[in-house]
Amino acid sequence: MTGPFKSSRDVIIRTESWAAAIRFYESVLGWPVVHRDKGIVGFETGSLRLYVEEGKAHGPVFDFLVADVQRAKSHLLAAGCVVVEDEPSVPRCYIRDPQGVVFNIGQAPV
Repeated sequence: MTGPFKSSRDVIIRTESWAAAIRFYESVLGWPVVHRDKGIVGFETGSLRLYVEEGKAHGPVFDFLVADVQRAKSHLLAAGCVVVEDEPSVPRCYIRDPQGVVFNIGQAPV
């Protein structure tokens, strides 16, 4: 594996109550929306940026950036991780580590 896994300041959560979650974070907590796309909204919270995706919940997802997503995925699979979701066109993939924690592996900016 070449290059380290570096955390971003992004945390992703999923919920089937997507519209209610967006209203809560925007109205109750007062976090400004900094990203809005189909099925995902990002909020600026201060130290981190929270992204709320529409879909089945699987716990908070931390975001790690790497130089080569496919190579990092292979490295993690060999270490006992499993792919939860794969989106090569982005490129990104959700990985569950041997402790059960789900995190996103994304492409680091060049």
